[in-house]
Amino acid sequence: MSTSSIKTKSSIGVGQIILFLSVAILVIVVAFPVLLILFNAFWVEGHFNLKNVIEVLSEPDTFKALKNSLIIATGTTIGSTIVGTFFAWLVTRTDLPHKTFMKSMFLVPFMLPSFIGAMAWKMLLSPNAGFINQFFIHHLGFTGPVFNIYSYLGISTVEVMYLFPFVFIQVCGALERMDPTLEESARISGAGLLTITRKITIPLVLPSIMSGALLIMLYSMAHFGTVAVLGIENGIYNIPTLIYERIHQSGGSFASIRTGTVLATVLVISAAIIIWAQRTILGKGHYQIIGGKSFRPMELKLRGLRMPLMIFCLAYIAFTIVLPTVVIFLVGGLKTYGLSFTPENLSLDNYKFILFEYQVTRDAIFNSVTLGFSAAIITMFAGVMISYVIVKMKVRGKGILEFLGMLPFSVPGSVIALGVILAWSGKFGINLYNTVWIILLAYIARYMAFSLKANSAALEQVHDSLVEAARSCGATMWQSLKDIVIPLVRPGMLAAFFLIFLPSLRELTVSIMLYAPTTRTIGVAIYTLNEDGETVISAALAGIALIIIIVGQTIINHFTKKEGA
Repeated sequence: MSTSSIKTKSSIGVGQIILFLSVAILVIVVAFPVLLILFNAFWVEGHFNLKNVIEVLSEPDTFKALKNSLIIATGTTIGSTIVGTFFAWLVTRTDLPHKTFMKSMFLVPFMLPSFIGAMAWKMLLSPNAGFINQFFIHHLGFTGPVFNIYSYLGISTVEVMYLFPFVFIQVCGALERMDPTLEESARISGAGLLTITRKITIPLVLPSIMSGALLIMLYSMAHFGTVAVLGIENGIYNIPTLIYERIHQSGGSFASIRTGTVLATVLVISAAIIIWAQRTILGKGHYQIIGGKSFRPMELKLRGLRMPLMIFCLAYIAFTIVLPTVVIFLVGGLKTYGLSFTPENLSLDNYKFILFEYQVTRDAIFNSVTLGFSAAIITMFAGVMISYVIVKMKVRGKGILEFLGMLPFSVPGSVIALGVILAWSGKFGINLYNTVWIILLAYIARYMAFSLKANSAALEQVHDSLVEAARSCGATMWQSLKDIVIPLVRPGMLAAFFLIFLPSLRELTVSIMLYAPTTRTIGVAIYTLNEDGETVISAALAGIALIIIIVGQTIINHFTKKEGA
């Protein structure tokens, strides 16, 4: 009786500690900064003030930025949905040659920073100095630029290149698991390829298409990098770039931060509407396309279209992935921007300079690696602890923990950045502004959802009987966690580490709002160098960043295959 009592007390003690720490982390790091955004937007000097909010929203710049956000996001969403759905159908339901290679290449943009891609297209298609425009003028007799990347169409087109995988991934999954009997019946009845696709396939996967499209809409509304690189020069601002400009130009004054909170509230409301729409679509359950047994999807014969479509896919990959990547590396090797890509104009001097001589870029690389590693380690362990409460512990209100953990994933990065500025700039006794620590806190909040997803999936696979058996043999709760649970969920922890480390290396939206001269990250250094006219240096640093990201992604793929084997 006495031993049982001791075990119960030990269990309760460890459980309470885990629960308390989980709540404390999410409230302090996530909930508090986000609530401060809403509070500061609507409360002035202790009183509810809607008038100030209306004044900010009524300003011409605000209205124009909101309109620009909607135009760009709508164009990006429509384009990405068409491109993603088309390529998903090609690689899953047709006899297209080399489908495995095509599928892997269509996923590459998912891991590349879109603002680096925007830089590359700026070098290729800017009206005055773009390499493609210069080629048309000097070699094909055109009297002026053919393309203008500094436009709504240009910005949306570049975003489509990097965001279509949101739809591609979801539609591929739906098509691969879809019961093919309806398509086979239609084919037996004499229906052609286009009729089957238009009347059967697309309607059945419509929820997945819409889900991916809404994710793109959410991401594009909150996206900073592409619009900052391609839009600001032509006076095109969206909400995130307007927030950055207001705070950056005023040196972080209280008035500008308050304006920023009102603008951030617009993004929060937009995100809430989009997420609600997504859940409504997915929750209807009208399209039950996955049966209870395994199906092999019907492979439609392309016949005479096989080779033309394969060439089209390869051309798309070459034009949207290979070309901009090669341009970044080549420009990074130029002695001076604007020279032709000839051997005498190319060298590795810029790469050596940013790695070994230039303090700004050396610090940026060190900051990004250190911040990414620290955020990944802290968030990985915090995510395991919080996931354990959500998945394994029977406590009331744990759904709130899951909501708080996933909240930053649904909230734009500029909102997270503003929240941590309000929370940790001295008003509540702790001043982390202009230090590396405030960026670290923002990263932890921003990427907590990644850790929760990876660790929750791993914990779901650990049967409760393993811990119960250890407890019955006399092990304490802590010993059971340390010797059984942690080793079994190590693959999930490792996945969480890389899922956080790699995005933090290329992160820009949060960092651009929080950096100081000594706390630049790789993304901030690339952006600011490019804006300052140091094109070849910024391109060289972008090339280094791409190498780091590709190596990191290769390591992830290796561990993923190893764990899955």
